[in-house]
Amino acid sequence: MISMNKVNTCIWHGKTKIEYADEYLEFLEKTGVKDYKSIPRNLDVEVWRRKGKDICHFWTVTKWDSYKSIKQFAGKDYEKAKYYPKDKEYLLEFEENVIHTETFIF
Repeated sequence: MISMNKVNTCIWHGKTKIEYADEYLEFLEKTGVKDYKSIPRNLDVEVWRRKGKDICHFWTVTKWDSYKSIKQFAGKDYEKAKYYPKDKEYLLEFEENVIHTETFIF
């Protein structure tokens, strides 16, 4: 059998107008990324960005050792997306939930 590790991955998605793409990336770094990394047992934080003609999509992809660790960031209702007050200046919509997956690392 192949050796593998399993982690819990959380994926959030948001989108902005294209003209806010760089500004929102900087905002994410100062808020969400900083807050994710402040939680013990957060294993990794990635921000994925895809620019379109008028809209820019963002995904934050975080890896955790357990759901207990995720709850330290997100709270008891950890499947609900967490937003910051200033997000309303950038985001075009507010998705209600995040996606949780098991990630297998070989």
